[in-house]
Amino acid sequence: MDRILQYFPELTQTQIEQFRMLKPLYEDWNAKINVISRKDMDSFYLHHVLHSLALAKVMKVKESEKIIDIGTGGGFPGIPLAVIFPHGDFTLCDSIGKKTKVAAAVAESLGLKNVKVVNKRAEEISEQFDHIISRAVTSLDNFIPWTKKMKARSIYLLKGGDIDAELDTCFVKGIINPKTLTLMDISLWFKEEWFEEKKIVTVNNL
Repeated sequence: MDRILQYFPELTQTQIEQFRMLKPLYEDWNAKINVISRKDMDSFYLHHVLHSLALAKVMKVKESEKIIDIGTGGGFPGIPLAVIFPHGDFTLCDSIGKKTKVAAAVAESLGLKNVKVVNKRAEEISEQFDHIISRAVTSLDNFIPWTKKMKARSIYLLKGGDIDAELDTCFVKGIINPKTLTLMDISLWFKEEWFEEKKIVTVNNL
């Protein structure tokens, strides 16, 4: 939690309290439905919350803009970003019902009125959104086509490791125009060793 305050010193007291509540809530739910590995719970704020919040360093969310988190699992990156951007309208989507159950319960416990959770595959959603977010759900050449009908202005993806092959595939297939792509290292903002190979992939003006 100290890391969150270090990197986001402008948080309101409400936001600080919501972030403090996150770990106990996920520990309680994880005992019933395993959505986070036991080992990862020891580094919960680093591996899940702060990783999700890296997107807040590049995203600009205007009042009432609609954001969808595809493959949210238990609520990442969507729930931490919904705390940071209370003026945004978040939809958290996952095809696995037990995970969306946890995400919905956590959002309710935090009092997040700006979060809706849906148990669907991304391909089944016909609604349009301003921004799409996700955390390493699948390869880019699979993911990007799922989002076309959502008409989003921007896609923000958290990815790890070497993604050159994924990008090359997207370029060859014409799935991504290289001119619309931006890659940023999360280590630009967060200095912990765990972030050294973590990146944000942004695709704009789709």
